[in-house]
Amino acid sequence: MLSNDVRYALRLMRRSPGFTAVAVLSLALGIGANTAIYSLFYTILLRQLPVAHPEQLVELLRKAPGEPREMAYWGRDKHEYFRDHNHVFSALTGMSFDNLAGVHIDGADRENLILETVPGNYFAVLGLKPTIGRLIGPEDVPANGDGSVVVVSWSYWKTRLNRDPAVLGKRIWYEDAPKIIIGVAPGTYTGPRVGARTDVWMPSKKNDLLMLGRLKPGVTLQQAQAEVNVLYRNWLEQDPVSSKDPKARQIHVELEPAGAGLARVRDQYGKPLVLLMTVVGLLLLLACINMASMLLARSAGRQRELAVRVSLGAGRGRLMRQMLTESLLLSAVGALAGVLLAYWGIGVLVRIMASGRAFEHLEIQVQPDLNLLLFTAGIAILTGLLFGLGPAWYAFRLAPASTLRQTGKGDTRSWRLFGKALVTAQVALSIFLITAAAAFLNHLMRLRNFDLGFRRDHVLLVTLDPERSGYKSDRLAMLYQELLARMQTIPQVRSASISGCTPLQGCGSGSRYVIAEGYAEKREDRRRTVVTFVAPRYFETLGIPLTGGRDFTFQDAGRPRVAIINQMMSRYYFPGVDPIGKRVAIDRDPKTGGWFGNDQPYEIVGVVGDAKAVELRDAPYPTMYFNMFQEGRLMDQFELRTIVEPESVAGTVRQMVRDVLKTVPVTRVTTLADQVDSNIVPERLIATLSEFFGCLGAMLAGIGIYGLLAYSVAQRTNEIGVRMALGATAGSVSRLVLKDMLGMVCTGLVAGMGMVFWARPLAASLLHGLKLESAAPLGIGGGVILVVALLAAFVPVRRASSMDPMLALRHD
Repeated sequence: MLSNDVRYALRLMRRSPGFTAVAVLSLALGIGANTAIYSLFYTILLRQLPVAHPEQLVELLRKAPGEPREMAYWGRDKHEYFRDHNHVFSALTGMSFDNLAGVHIDGADRENLILETVPGNYFAVLGLKPTIGRLIGPEDVPANGDGSVVVVSWSYWKTRLNRDPAVLGKRIWYEDAPKIIIGVAPGTYTGPRVGARTDVWMPSKKNDLLMLGRLKPGVTLQQAQAEVNVLYRNWLEQDPVSSKDPKARQIHVELEPAGAGLARVRDQYGKPLVLLMTVVGLLLLLACINMASMLLARSAGRQRELAVRVSLGAGRGRLMRQMLTESLLLSAVGALAGVLLAYWGIGVLVRIMASGRAFEHLEIQVQPDLNLLLFTAGIAILTGLLFGLGPAWYAFRLAPASTLRQTGKGDTRSWRLFGKALVTAQVALSIFLITAAAAFLNHLMRLRNFDLGFRRDHVLLVTLDPERSGYKSDRLAMLYQELLARMQTIPQVRSASISGCTPLQGCGSGSRYVIAEGYAEKREDRRRTVVTFVAPRYFETLGIPLTGGRDFTFQDAGRPRVAIINQMMSRYYFPGVDPIGKRVAIDRDPKTGGWFGNDQPYEIVGVVGDAKAVELRDAPYPTMYFNMFQEGRLMDQFELRTIVEPESVAGTVRQMVRDVLKTVPVTRVTTLADQVDSNIVPERLIATLSEFFGCLGAMLAGIGIYGLLAYSVAQRTNEIGVRMALGATAGSVSRLVLKDMLGMVCTGLVAGMGMVFWARPLAASLLHGLKLESAAPLGIGGGVILVVALLAAFVPVRRASSMDPMLALRHD
């Protein structure tokens, strides 16, 4: 009976606690890693939104030649044109997102909420029903501006409003304007963004929108994409400004299925997760092979027991069932432990992902739904069968008479050869995992050592929120200067400055077309220039070299307008000419031209080096810097270059802010190094996990090599005794055992190298910018495995070489 098999398997597990612990730990690591990665893979890439017919939803993205596609905020005019002229969508809606600071409900404590601004048909297009009250409809959208009603999320209603049924009619106050709560969204819907929640929905007609369409039945994605691009060209020809913009004419519209949410997180983490799923699949296969070799060795030791059971009438099927029950029970226990490791690991993975620049508020909730439970159960059963089939087949082949006559020696040679084949496979997989880890780590280090045009070390970033401080602009400017002066008196601070953003933060004051003195630019060749407002000593603080002219000063305020440009802008607009003293202006309208601001041009007073502006992998942009104090454009991010670890002065800086700017809160404190790392989160995730999995692979290979060598030495005790009795030395016996080990390892090395060369193009296609020309990662993998193999062989070799010949000859 099955219950008897289970009880016997449990007794065997208790009888061999060391074997059981190693087996369960190996399986827990393999199954846990697969469950953790698959949980994220499913949540980010596969889990459908809880809306009506999610398979019909598509997102409209923008793609420029030579650039990755991006989320597109389409103007209301484009949205309405697409809505009114298409033949492929049954409905077209959209949304935009914002953070509401200092919001409160009828006098309650102020808090920050995540807002989703939507048109009137949003909830109807998604097919959602309210928990209570009603949802936003077309009648709630004003002719211009924001609506006066809101819908709150179910989670916000539950956690902050205690599921109060009287919430309807209460007012959310934002910027001293009340918004009436008319309903609560359904509990399963938290918004269309993967890993991000929405707290409040509000109707509006003033924002640009991310567009979401519902395909008509029978319309394919390709048909819809073709028509949308035709509509975009038609709209472009009708717009007098955009039709003359060469960049706008190169735009291509791409449609992406949106049933699993908007594409932003999927685009960044989709391919890395596929890569990690491959790696953890190989790790699980390695764990299965390791377990199979361990169980085979144990089965060989139980040969007499199994033979007696056959002699007493047990059929071969009965023996196979017993062996498979033992392996499946081990797998089940390993799966339970693996699930616990997986949920701990998921938290770690989400924290790594949330450190990304675009996902600072990432909230991936991995729910134990049916799909994840079926995946884990399937993995456990498949794993148990994979590593249990070898021992089960061993039991099946037993014949009672011959097995008893051979007293445990019958199939020793053939099964030892099979064990060697298993260890060879383990070595090959381990080589693959370690080489992959070395390659990904090398790729990460290469990204971190890019010439960014600035120094990332020892810079503290402190962000303030002066919006509701009550200070007038002139007064705030004076207090900012006073605060900078105080910061520069801190002994550990070399310099301090202010800016709207730092390089690689992905922000700025936008980009503009530029009119440069002495340069006639063809309209079709025009390129945009990034505009950034900074304070004096900004370039010194960030380590951006000043290659000509001077820095900004506080005395620039009230004088003729000045600007500093980077070298790329200098080379483009002033080739072969010193730009110092030249004049530039911002062209505010591509159609009519004209000076920006008060019609005064800027005199170039300095040239600085090129710094990466948005993406670490992209070339620097032409950039023009303005003095924020001269322009009256006060920014809110302070930068401090220190001679110690930046975090060590954070407390002092916070206190100075409280002393000088009494009503201005500090909203964030971080470092420039962390900000740079936030641009390479997928690479950090892959390198960190691959390094961990590579170590596990090496450990499992070591266990497999040790187990087989120990078993081999035990089985060859008589042979070793005869050799030593005939004059073999301890050294020759050691070489005999090491020869076996090196044969397995070298064969595994060759097989593993073949796997590495086969997989290189696949890895390069899944990880942007991955270079695999160097042989160093393969050398590292081979070296690590050789060291692990020698360590694993130490105890078996020592045992064989120190064997007493007389005891060995009497060994049965």
